[in-house]
Amino acid sequence: MKKLSVLFALAGSPALAASGPFFSLQNTNFVVLVAFLLFVGFLVYMGVPKMLAGMLDKRAATIKAELDEARALREEAKSVLASYERKQKEVAEQTERIISTAKEEAMAAAKQAKADLQASIARRLAAAEDQIASAEAAAIKQVRERAVAVAVAAAGDVLAKQMTADSAAASIDEAIAQVDAKLH
Repeated sequence: MKKLSVLFALAGSPALAASGPFFSLQNTNFVVLVAFLLFVGFLVYMGVPKMLAGMLDKRAATIKAELDEARALREEAKSVLASYERKQKEVAEQTERIISTAKEEAMAAAKQAKADLQASIARRLAAAEDQIASAEAAAIKQVRERAVAVAVAAAGDVLAKQMTADSAAASIDEAIAQVDAKLH
């Protein structure tokens, strides 16, 4: 019994438990080693390393596919960016062309408007000069007609005062003869 109590005492303390022979079921280190080897053997038998390797390979393939997809997306993004930069440059050039064309057209329109304005001013000046000349001619004609009317009236008054009935009749006969000579 004393031996049994010593054995339990040895089994109770871990430092003393491994002090006996190693290949004994009494040695806990040996028992743990055997259990561990059986557990690893069971895992190998069940194909766990293959399953783990397959899962790791599958995960590596997924990561590789994601990296390839990311590279492809990056290249596509670069090409899209380059395309947009080209389009932006083309739009900027087109804008410059439109602005320069618009400036040229505005300058041409301004020159044409200036020429049209000068022609219009020249026409109006000519029309105004014609109107002035016409008004001047009409005024001169009116003044002459008025002068003739005044002169005729004055001559009529003078002749009426100086003429007698016989000289008036002779003057009328003479005027009729002149008219008759000119008409035939």
